[in-house]
Amino acid sequence: MSIISCIGSGNMGLALMKSIKKETEIYITDADEEKAKESCKQLSSNAKYISSNVEAAGKGDIVFLAVKPQVLQTVLTEIASAVIKRNDADIPPVLISMAAGWSIKKIQETIGVNVPVARIMPNTPALIGKGMIAMAFSPEVPAQKAAEIESILSGAGITDKIDERYMNAVTGLSGSGPAFVYLFIEAMADGAVRAGLPRDKALLYAAQTVAGAAEMVQKSGKHPGELKDMVASPGGTTIAGIAALEDGAFRSTVIKAVEAAWKRSIELG
Repeated sequence: MSIISCIGSGNMGLALMKSIKKETEIYITDADEEKAKESCKQLSSNAKYISSNVEAAGKGDIVFLAVKPQVLQTVLTEIASAVIKRNDADIPPVLISMAAGWSIKKIQETIGVNVPVARIMPNTPALIGKGMIAMAFSPEVPAQKAAEIESILSGAGITDKIDERYMNAVTGLSGSGPAFVYLFIEAMADGAVRAGLPRDKALLYAAQTVAGAAEMVQKSGKHPGELKDMVASPGGTTIAGIAALEDGAFRSTVIKAVEAAWKRSIELG
């Protein structure tokens, strides 16, 4: 069983560490020492805080780089010597980056050698085991190690292997998408409050409506447009609401939101 290191203990890093089997040896490091120690307490007795990113790179067979894109350059430069040393000894760690925009090639170039790299894009529902996690692997990642990584991540949600060229689009969709959905849920609830429904009821109904509709798309095998037509009866309430959404360029605005997030992902790289 591989030893895991996680550089960074923010929400996403912690969510992925929670999906790992309790008996796995885990090392956590973070610029915020107290935050890292608190993360260890939330995991298991096998999770230990270490103060050095270099030490984390030296200990972990799999090293999660759970830092923001703007910080990744600094972290990679810091751990490069430790990674190269292990690579020269033919025991390279697999580096797993979740930083938007950073390509596998750029990560390897920053390290200075073609070490095994996995690029992933999880999203915040991973915190409750309902995430969507895209994965792309460099050729240097052995098939057995890739399978182990996929098994680890599957505890945080649905995993999907993709060609790396799609990763920025995935970032704009599932990476940023939960925030768009939260905004939609909040707006629907506000509409219901305006119509007289109490706030707590409005949020409950709005959230469950979105959750149920999403599951219908996943399980029915029907196109969203077909499912929409099943609800929108002639002259009814639903088609009146859809007309209002179309007046506000709803679909066009959502498309532009995903596109804007996609473009920003490219810029961050």
